[in-house]
Amino acid sequence: MPADNESPPNAASADNSPSEPEAPRVLRFAYVAGVTPGKWIRRWEERVLDIPLESFMSDDGAQLSVLKDGSADLSFVRLPVEREGLSVIPLYEEQPVVVAPKGHEISVFEEVALADLPEETFLDVTELGGPEMAMQVVASGAGLVILPMSVARHFNVKDTVARRLTGAPVTEIALAWPSDSTDEIIEEFIGIVRGRTAASSRQPSAKQEKPKKAPKPDRRGPATPKPKVAQRYAPNPDKGRGKGSRKKGKR
Repeated sequence: MPADNESPPNAASADNSPSEPEAPRVLRFAYVAGVTPGKWIRRWEERVLDIPLESFMSDDGAQLSVLKDGSADLSFVRLPVEREGLSVIPLYEEQPVVVAPKGHEISVFEEVALADLPEETFLDVTELGGPEMAMQVVASGAGLVILPMSVARHFNVKDTVARRLTGAPVTEIALAWPSDSTDEIIEEFIGIVRGRTAASSRQPSAKQEKPKKAPKPDRRGPATPKPKVAQRYAPNPDKGRGKGSRKKGKR
């Protein structure tokens, strides 16, 4: 046994073992088809220079699983979603469209009412494996589907036509993230998505003290006093007085 004043042979090496450096922070977010995150990425890169931003597209079935498995810190989701354990901020509604095969009678209209299509066969997008596959089936003439306009434009399947649809339920895009992982970096991204300016008091980056700029050196040199000019005329005693302030004598 080691003496009381002696440490076990592996103790010193354990205490002095170098710790692994922490990996640099990277903020990752996912988004469903139809969401265009370019403007938010540009604003982030303009404001937050020391934390990279990574993004990837997920399908509607994986819009929450990317948060659960940790592959994304935030996710742009299409509502409705299960909100337990999540913070969810609705952002905007999407315009629905009806997608039909090319040459269908709806192609002569700019907008179609759902009530005017009672005899049409509508296909289930989820059962067909997602919007892109559903649009491929529509192109074959098997039926019609209802999609958000942004999704129909994103996939843009040949031999299909899409028209704005009224009377149909609208979908909504929201930003979701785990409630227990909120920090200043997450708050910064949320503020950018919600349209807060860089100077907003609610932005964490705006609360940080910015280093004061050093005063610019005076390049004009020391000031030289102007030479006094000799007065050539006697001062006017009426200068500065109001009109008629000087008494007039009798003539």
